[in-house]
Amino acid sequence: MNLKNQLSQYLFWDMDVDLLDVETNSAQLIQRVLEYGELDDWRKIREFYGLERIANDCKKLRSLNPKALSFVCAITGTKKEDYRCYHIRQSILTHWN
Repeated sequence: MNLKNQLSQYLFWDMDVDLLDVETNSAQLIQRVLEYGELDDWRKIREFYGLERIANDCKKLRSLNPKALSFVCAITGTKKEDYRCYHIRQSILTHWN
């Protein structure tokens, strides 16, 4: 299955799809789908990577949209505290927060 050709092409507006490796760049690909993809894109990455790999890759991300983080936690049964992006976000205080 050629995953990158099955996903919505607008997800890769700033990169060359031919250079994208679905194994090496899995975290980036998963993040794009979670933050900007459609439900069909989510189904495809879930089928390709599996929930465990998706959760493990997301745990290492420095940033992840709060809605995407909540979605991943709900789907995989994990806690937000297990994710790097949760702790980095908590330590950054902004005036408008």
